[in-house]
Amino acid sequence: MSLLFYLYLIMSVSAEAHGFCPSQCTCVYHGRSDGTGTRSVLCNDPDMFEIPVNVPVDTVKLRIEKTVIRRIPTEAFYYLVDLKYLWVTYNCVANIDISSFYNLKQLHELRLDGNLISTFPWESLAEMPNLRTLDLHNNKVTSIPAEAGRYLRNLTYLDISSNKLTTLPSDLMDIWPPFSEVVPPKSTDILATQRVILGLQDNPWFCDCRISKLIEFSKIVDNSIVLLDPLVTCSGPESLAGILFQRAELEQCLKPSVMTSATKITSPLGSNVLLRCDATGYPTPQLTWTRSDNIPVNYTVIQETPGEGVRWSILSLTGISYKDAGEYRCKAKNLAGMSEAAVTVTVVGVVTTTVLPQKYGRKQEAERQNTTLEESKKEPERTTTPLLTTSTTTTAQVTTERSTNARVTDKKQSRSMADGKKNSKTTSLKAAATAEQNITVMDLRVITETDERVTLTWKTVNASSNTAVTVLYSKYGDEEMLPLSTDSSKNKVTIDGLQPSTQYMACVSPKGVPPTKEQCIIFTTDMLNDESSSQFSILIMGSSAACVVVLPLIIFLLYKVLKLHVKPKAPKEADLAKETYVKFETLSLKPRAVNAGGELWARRYTDESERLLLCSRSSMDSQMTFKSEGSRSEYLC
Repeated sequence: MSLLFYLYLIMSVSAEAHGFCPSQCTCVYHGRSDGTGTRSVLCNDPDMFEIPVNVPVDTVKLRIEKTVIRRIPTEAFYYLVDLKYLWVTYNCVANIDISSFYNLKQLHELRLDGNLISTFPWESLAEMPNLRTLDLHNNKVTSIPAEAGRYLRNLTYLDISSNKLTTLPSDLMDIWPPFSEVVPPKSTDILATQRVILGLQDNPWFCDCRISKLIEFSKIVDNSIVLLDPLVTCSGPESLAGILFQRAELEQCLKPSVMTSATKITSPLGSNVLLRCDATGYPTPQLTWTRSDNIPVNYTVIQETPGEGVRWSILSLTGISYKDAGEYRCKAKNLAGMSEAAVTVTVVGVVTTTVLPQKYGRKQEAERQNTTLEESKKEPERTTTPLLTTSTTTTAQVTTERSTNARVTDKKQSRSMADGKKNSKTTSLKAAATAEQNITVMDLRVITETDERVTLTWKTVNASSNTAVTVLYSKYGDEEMLPLSTDSSKNKVTIDGLQPSTQYMACVSPKGVPPTKEQCIIFTTDMLNDESSSQFSILIMGSSAACVVVLPLIIFLLYKVLKLHVKPKAPKEADLAKETYVKFETLSLKPRAVNAGGELWARRYTDESERLLLCSRSSMDSQMTFKSEGSRSEYLC
């Protein structure tokens, strides 16, 4: 009886040492002859809805199967430091935390097949440095990021079959040979004799250039890589649906390359600027324009694809202003990645004289001038103070035995002197300001050179050689006006960079004095060409008068020349016949009755045929007899 008690006590102590087995699980201890052993736990209760927390700490293999567990919480197995095999298969797990597998340093095999996992925390694999097997078969995984490759390098078995994967990152295939750039391990390495087994089948693969490496990978015969099912097929596009990977021919994706026509562009205010961007890549990249300051680009964009893998885009900036200056970025994107290039646009106002960068309205200009005047009034006080101090200090060094009253007297005298200087300078400044206010600007005119350039001229009354004036100009109706600094010796200034067909207002006033209505002028750039138009009209009238005088003379000369070169028409045959031939008459006996009196001979006119025959013979005979002297023609015409 005592023996049984001791045996029960030993078993209880052993159970306390290794922990109790969860009520919904089965715990099995596999002992060895040397006194060591391993413990495995199987939990397959259909009513289990969460991960058990009282699993023995010496568990090496834990299987949780065919339960209704929906999530694996944070640090669910952190106390199982000896765990090497973790199977959570054919449950309802849909959510896995990034720290669910915390502290599983010894884990070698992780199987999660047969669940509802759509997103797997690939970063959690960093907590399992000795992991070699990862089974995600028969889940709902839709994508694998390219960053997952760094956590899969040590795996020798990866099964992602029967999921919803349509593509894989191209960089993911680079972790395995033959695309891996890692030098193969030596034969003495344990991993050198191991193969990498991949399960890729039963996924709706979309066969485009993104999985070109995967398709090429399936065609390579390499003993280091084995596919669980080599008969992997394409599900899309329609032209390749049902085609085996080994028979599909795809081009590799090419990351876009972007180039701009220029990197820096400087253009005058109001001009038109074209920004061009060219990109190459496969598939043909899409181009978009953005600004570095995130301001929307609302200008016209023209794009064209002259060929496969080539695309260009033009951004048209019309009538640019200072707000259009900045950095423009052309971004090219396709399935393989994205690239961009930048163009910096600088807008300048081209003016003959010096242009101040600030913008002032009329009130702001007057305030600025008044501020300058006040500062100039305060300037004598600032310069007088150190002189006062120096004077007092010097007096103290030379006469150290003066009384306090004498020192006070000296200070009062020096202060009165400083006040006198201050008053004199203030008086001179006021006189100068009064003199500037007495200056009158009159006869303000606009002289045009082009549609984008004008010259202002004016006359000043009561002005000296050093008198300065302020020139302001802006578009008509704008509150702010641009100031121009002018040469005090010239009453002229030229403004460039104006927009054609635009109404402007310009004002000229003495410096520090706001302009009046009489000192301003309104002009329109398209109406400044009257002088040139009148000159052009005079030129046209002169040309017309010259044409009226010269054109008849030219026509008469042409008529004479043609008359000399044209031959007279040949006379008609009928007229020639009338002029050349005469009628022939022959004498013949006149028939008459017996014993009748009258004339014996009668005239008979020859007919046309006889006449022609005689003429022709006469002509021939006359030619023959002309050569023989003294002979006479037998026939006469």
